[in-house]
Amino acid sequence: MKKSAVLCVGFGLMAGCGQPVVDQQSVSTPSASVSTTPPETPVSSTASGPLGSAAYQAALTRLEKSLAGGLRALTRVRTAEALTEAMDGLSSALDAASSELAETTVTSRLAGVHKVLQARLRVAAASMSGAKSDSVELNARCGGVAYTSQKVQRQLRADLKSAIVSLDKLQLRFGSSLPDPGPEPGKVRPSNGDVLVRRGPAGIGRLRVTNSTSKDVAISVVSRGQPPGEPHVMMYVQSKKSATISRIGGAYTIYFKSGTDWNPVRRQFSADCSFQKFDRSFGRNEGWQVDLRPTIAGNASTTEVEAY
Repeated sequence: MKKSAVLCVGFGLMAGCGQPVVDQQSVSTPSASVSTTPPETPVSSTASGPLGSAAYQAALTRLEKSLAGGLRALTRVRTAEALTEAMDGLSSALDAASSELAETTVTSRLAGVHKVLQARLRVAAASMSGAKSDSVELNARCGGVAYTSQKVQRQLRADLKSAIVSLDKLQLRFGSSLPDPGPEPGKVRPSNGDVLVRRGPAGIGRLRVTNSTSKDVAISVVSRGQPPGEPHVMMYVQSKKSATISRIGGAYTIYFKSGTDWNPVRRQFSADCSFQKFDRSFGRNEGWQVDLRPTIAGNASTTEVEAY
């Protein structure tokens, strides 16, 4: 006989199903110490007086050479830690380059673009540092280091684009050594209720999921004793929608991950990701309804888990 029950999970900030939820546990991801080659320090111009076009081009060439080490490091990273180290090093180099330019005087014809370049170098430095680099490390853990590094490289080109275009109009060259990862991949969002994985024997178990959160989720029904990366069934549920998994075979645990920028190859979100599991397990041939909602009260606790 199939049994049915309703289950509400709480993991956010409002009132929910009326029963207190167990505090979620946080699982830290081990980190490794990774070193990268520090970028070279920008070289000061020794020219006296305001620089004209030829002398300014020479200064730009020296400045771009000083950034080369940091740019190479950004394209060669293999771990999340190495990526954030490369970003921090490049941020310092970009700031130093902007300060170097601030101490350089140019002719009136070059004054406007000179100021634009300084400003855009500071913007690019800010994009590589602080809280932004912290979020990049998290994204690299869930979406992949290569994908995240390419996203950072595109942001760098975007930050400097207006200055490069302005310099080009004056027939001055800068930015040719910037990494070019190509255009951003098109967004791929599965339809609500799409079954992304199904393996193993079928049964008569049934699970209805209501996603009341602001992010899409991928629900994984994982057979007891199996790792979350090898689900019995994985289903995609868009934000503010519901979907049902049928023909579930055997006892299982529910894992769910959320985020943005779905990667169909890795079957992971590439940004703003989180990974959780229900602390309880679910018996074979049972029917359940699960409501994911922003609440601190519910009748089922969840725990954060490592990326899968």
